[in-house]
Amino acid sequence: MRAEDDTYTMMCCASCGIAGGDVTLKKCTECHLVKYCSVKCQKEHGPKHKEECKKRVAELRDELLFQQPESSHDGDCPICCLPLSIEIKTSVLTSCCSKMICHGCDYANTKREFEGRLQRKCPFCRKVVPKTKEENNEQRMKRIEVNDPVAMCKMGSERYNEGDFKSAVEYLTRAAVLGNVQAHFQLSCLYREGKCVDKDEKRALHHAEQAAIGGHPLARHNLAFLEWKNGHYVRAAKHFIIAAKLGNDRSLESVKDLYKAGYVSKDDFAAALRGHQAAVDATKSPQREEAAKAIEGGSD
Repeated sequence: MRAEDDTYTMMCCASCGIAGGDVTLKKCTECHLVKYCSVKCQKEHGPKHKEECKKRVAELRDELLFQQPESSHDGDCPICCLPLSIEIKTSVLTSCCSKMICHGCDYANTKREFEGRLQRKCPFCRKVVPKTKEENNEQRMKRIEVNDPVAMCKMGSERYNEGDFKSAVEYLTRAAVLGNVQAHFQLSCLYREGKCVDKDEKRALHHAEQAAIGGHPLARHNLAFLEWKNGHYVRAAKHFIIAAKLGNDRSLESVKDLYKAGYVSKDDFAAALRGHQAAVDATKSPQREEAAKAIEGGSD
């Protein structure tokens, strides 16, 4: 009977019962479970529908939140098209075109230019690499002027490090509105800890969830700890497993501990191990290995 009732509800106005063939019915924009023939009917039915709507919205949010992202928030290197490592030190962000380049492609380009005594240029857009911090900021500001969220996020980070917290929050907020995952993550940390802004757990959770949905492994890891702290062990385990499959080592260790404690099944633990290894292996290449050795040798 429930399925029949749902079908009837979708074909008729949930308030007055008028059939959809007689008038145009519009879905509830929050839960999509019911339809209404007018704003008046929607308002009149609101008190009866409120709890069901709220429950369905939470279910839809969880469906989105606990989906396994195809890759981390950084995506692929635009040159070699291999997934970028979640280790931030293994890639560089250009100020001219706001592209995240893996250290393998960056090293190969630098090596080619050095051997050919060529002028240093961006490996992606081929613009001349800035020689000073001022030139670097000038290029980044040009990107910000055309609403580049990556440039905004980077500028927000720099302003924070310089102590200009007001500007930092403004840049990060603008970047987050435009969908930048890293900006969402940084804002979640600021609101959670009360740095630069008033402490706001609700906003912190919102930004952390947006970052996690976008594939940010550390945001996902933080959510797992929050759920664990609140006694939501199943949700915490799900977050840890998703982060582990994105290549996060700390989350994999947490999954291992939860498996030993009986909160994670053997099959889920095995899947997390395979997913983690696959994510790590996907970021490897001979060119990146050569770059890593060169960088390690240069730091000795």
